[in-house]
Amino acid sequence: MENKKYKIVVLSDLKSTTVSLIKNTVGLAKMINGDIELFHVKKPTEIVKRESQLSAVRDINEQSLNTHNQLKNLLEPIAKDYDIKLSYKYAIGNVKGEIESYIKESSPDIIVLGKRKPSAIRIVGDNLADFVLKKFEGPVLITSNDDLLASNKMLSMGILNDFGKSLNTSLTENLISNTKEPLKKFKIEGLAESEKASDLYQNRKIVEYVFNDGSRTIETISDYVFKSNINLLCLDRNYKGSLTKKAINKVNVSLLVT
Repeated sequence: MENKKYKIVVLSDLKSTTVSLIKNTVGLAKMINGDIELFHVKKPTEIVKRESQLSAVRDINEQSLNTHNQLKNLLEPIAKDYDIKLSYKYAIGNVKGEIESYIKESSPDIIVLGKRKPSAIRIVGDNLADFVLKKFEGPVLITSNDDLLASNKMLSMGILNDFGKSLNTSLTENLISNTKEPLKKFKIEGLAESEKASDLYQNRKIVEYVFNDGSRTIETISDYVFKSNINLLCLDRNYKGSLTKKAINKVNVSLLVT
């Protein structure tokens, strides 16, 4: 097994679920040997309240200091409790533009996002997961707000169909080594699988569930995932149609999108 140090980037809006998002990421980092950096973007319209240029500069400087203190106060207790280094960066500008530039500059190995609550009202541009999956080719972890990936617990992992080559990475090798048996495999009939099953779990115990491909397949799989006490479901972003988007919206556990 490679002894690689992974660079993990957390994209956060600093809302109420940020603590659970960071703790999930800490659990991941402990399992795969990773460094964590949080990145946050402020929109100029959230900062500049006055019209004059001098006042606007003062607003930006004041908000920069406030954001720095907010991030420091947020991360320091978690870093101390879990004995892990947590760094952060922030920017002021267009959210998607700043995130795209940051991804190019930082070259992360994995990006972590929080799962949007299904009941939340969708605002214009509230599709960060879609945007990141288009701009970043590496694995994206979308974490549940409820079930923490605790660093001192074995994972209960599920795999949606077999996607062979894309699963054969040192990242998933590390994750599977922290997974209790049996692995759960959810197969949708009619969807093409990899010609060669992943070598990573061929010698492990597997429980397989097979589902018909229909309009409510993901909802049914979500129910089985919940009943199976799974806390991480792996899936391929290249599935047909809107399957990945449906899984992100409907499956209420952490998702690793390869």
